[in-house]
Amino acid sequence: MEKENFKKKMISFHDKNYKLLLLIPAALLIFSFIYIGIFYSNNHDFFYKDISLTGGTSVTINVINETIDINSLKNAVSEKLGNVNIREISNLVTGQQIAVIVEIKTNECNEIQSKSIKNVFADYLGYQLIDGENSTFECTGSILSENFYNQLLIALLIAFVLMAIVVFIQFRIFIPSMAVILSAFADIFFTLVVINLLGISISTAGIVALLMLIGYSVDTDILLTNKVLRREGKSLNRKILEAFKTGITMTLTSLFAVLVALFIIGPFSSILFQIFLIMTIGLGFDILNTWLTNVSIIKWYVLEKEKRKNKSFSDTPNTEYINKNEN
Repeated sequence: MEKENFKKKMISFHDKNYKLLLLIPAALLIFSFIYIGIFYSNNHDFFYKDISLTGGTSVTINVINETIDINSLKNAVSEKLGNVNIREISNLVTGQQIAVIVEIKTNECNEIQSKSIKNVFADYLGYQLIDGENSTFECTGSILSENFYNQLLIALLIAFVLMAIVVFIQFRIFIPSMAVILSAFADIFFTLVVINLLGISISTAGIVALLMLIGYSVDTDILLTNKVLRREGKSLNRKILEAFKTGITMTLTSLFAVLVALFIIGPFSSILFQIFLIMTIGLGFDILNTWLTNVSIIKWYVLEKEKRKNKSFSDTPNTEYINKNEN
């Protein structure tokens, strides 16, 4: 009984305030556009990029005897190499440090620069780094990284456009289709803003995660829109509630799975950590955008459509009654 009363109160609250609830995602969207605009003016890009997208050198130092203090190492090498990104790899079972990865942004890849970097590390570590024995050096040119970055962005844009085309073909109604596309866009856009606020540099893996997020974003939106527009014989709120039960179960299942991977596997792989982190943030925003933005827009659309239909019906004269009285 209490569950039914709570459900009725929630439905009643949503019926009265679903238009006002749209102000929340609208405010977030306005804030996000302002923030990204300021961010772009300061950084000349829409997000921070790591060396896989800008070019640079990645040095993996194998830990043989003593563990390496990554904070001390960062302070020591930053003075000579500029801003560097340092992370450690640990044993999954024991937690023992296995290696330290240092990423340095450089414009060129050549022997002179590689030797200079090795000397900087040798001054701190007290021994020479030998590629293939106690360390690994990987260098990516800035031109190659920039080309790869541009190709990934084009792939992301094409995927989004194709998703939008499929949605329009599926529903063939402008407002519901735009609601689905807006929700998917907001999922990616809000996630990008949070990543920037956290100061995380996005790698190629991060862009792939954003690409994956498109698929995760639209499934619940399509489920909701399909049930509301094409399921006959049930009230609007009943159809929304059924879609919510199925959709929130899908999203929470994926979210919990990604969270487990984020905390268990993520600390041992920076690539997987970034993918799982972006997926976690994106799925969180997907709950907001589907069940606050999309559901309010489609409910508004359906109710307005019914209102116009009832008004048109009431304005149409009953010709059968008129003809009968005239005779």
